[in-house]
Amino acid sequence: MSIRLRPCPKGHTVELDKVCSPQETVTRVRAALAAYGEDVLAETRRIDTGRLGIPVYLSICGKTARRIMPTRKQMGKGASAIQAEASALVELVERFSYFSYWQKVLEIEPQTWSSAERAWPGRILPISEIAKSVSDPLPEDQIRTLLDLVAWRFVPATRLDTGQDVLFPLEWFRKINEFNGSSAGNTSEESLLQGVCELVERHVCAVVDRKRSETPTIDLASCSDPVLQSLLSAFEREGIIVRLKDFSLGLPVPTVAALAYDPTTFPERSEIVFTAGTASTPTKAAIRALTEVAQLAGDFETGSNYEASGLPKFTDLGQIKWLNQGPVVALSSLPDIGQADILDELNVLCRGLGHLDFRAYSVETTHPELGIPAHYSVVPGFQFRERAINPSVGLFVGRILAEEAPEDQARDGLAQLSRLYPGASFPLFFQGLLAVRQGCFSEALEAFAQSEHGLEQQDDQALAAFYQGYAMSREDRWTCSMPHLDRAIQLCSEVKEYFNLRGVAKFKLGEYAGAEQDFQRALDLDSGSAMDLANLGLCVKLQGRTDEAAALLRSALDLDPSLDFARTHLHELESLEAT
Repeated sequence: MSIRLRPCPKGHTVELDKVCSPQETVTRVRAALAAYGEDVLAETRRIDTGRLGIPVYLSICGKTARRIMPTRKQMGKGASAIQAEASALVELVERFSYFSYWQKVLEIEPQTWSSAERAWPGRILPISEIAKSVSDPLPEDQIRTLLDLVAWRFVPATRLDTGQDVLFPLEWFRKINEFNGSSAGNTSEESLLQGVCELVERHVCAVVDRKRSETPTIDLASCSDPVLQSLLSAFEREGIIVRLKDFSLGLPVPTVAALAYDPTTFPERSEIVFTAGTASTPTKAAIRALTEVAQLAGDFETGSNYEASGLPKFTDLGQIKWLNQGPVVALSSLPDIGQADILDELNVLCRGLGHLDFRAYSVETTHPELGIPAHYSVVPGFQFRERAINPSVGLFVGRILAEEAPEDQARDGLAQLSRLYPGASFPLFFQGLLAVRQGCFSEALEAFAQSEHGLEQQDDQALAAFYQGYAMSREDRWTCSMPHLDRAIQLCSEVKEYFNLRGVAKFKLGEYAGAEQDFQRALDLDSGSAMDLANLGLCVKLQGRTDEAAALLRSALDLDPSLDFARTHLHELESLEAT
């Protein structure tokens, strides 16, 4: 479906720039969900302790949403309670619309890149944009050869700076970006501006994190907006240290990064929180960053753990010294594309990206029965921190072959991949993944071991080491798996799955105290992991701490009622208590 934009005057500019007030947004979204008639929203709930006075809301998924979405809840932030609730509700609509749309995409007949070019000449996304999306220097004919190793589902998209319609390989961008760039809003213009700003935010954060660049520090005294001042005062009142940084990096819109920690509660009951916000004006970018801090921080007193995404998670104050560098600047020195009309801001942003050789494209994902505008946007060439440091077309095609393609096609395609990337180790890694899928674990182990020696980045080496441990675990060789899992964690200690599998290995070996530590480490990285909570509860139970175990198992079942083993062990504990 073509995206056609129209003037979109702002109707609310107090804390964020929107078409209407947050109360109107809440009313509209709730009415749309009620009219739909399915169980998409279970409830909204305020979850902050009140210490900061900056509200944080959850929207809890209903049964229909849980069948479609991988997440059970969405968080919403804002300087007011009603804005935080509106944010949580719109986030639910965004995710539900995106994953519902994806189910429809899977019904499209896939075809190779070359056959699509023959069927729709001049209408397919230029192959140069695929190359740009992963900075692959291969000639276009070789990239086309790679893309022809798998089949793609093409959907209509719109290039936002020109309005040109193209056919778009959504699977490619979902593979490299996941659902970064998904958005929803009161209007298409509002949704699209938010989605493209999110992509800018993720890009500049990835660049700064990888280079540890010196960036300007924003003078807090220059933050004169009343809402922004009230947010900063809330942190200052509680003795929380806040630092704001300019991460705009020459892009058309401002990005403000916020780092905050409480010296009185860190590290026992709080964390160092590091996040960012991008918006059309510096003030709104700073407000977004500070409310995001509040969303992640658990009021700096609850011992909660947030999962790092766009920026890394620091665990020691020594790790943040590099952020002290850079000149001190006024907030007003950041880029500013603020206009009275959201469409004008979107146009300025997209034209500005074009001057930097970046083009924004968007697919409309609006759920037809909800009618709340939703989109999925991409900017080929933008980076993400979670993506491989040295990506290539072959890397992602190889992943698709190994994980999704029919086995004969995958085997032949991976052989061709090895010829197109002579000397590269990642084709060996994907051959290992294919062998795991085929149940050939000894073959997989050998392929992962060979690939690890040739991989350059520690994160990639860690993944190869992890899969060696995983291959052994599939044959119940738990003792043999341990050195590989230890090595994976030594190389990269920020992946919860590594701790989870090592915890399982220790549990299988009867090392319940050690397993407990690993499941707790996994939860430190993702506090919402129901499986790790349940595993932790089981370890605690087997060490005789029955009350603590019951509480952990209940928490796990609250997050995921389908964990039958957790329910069985909880019933055992409750039966013992009853007797």
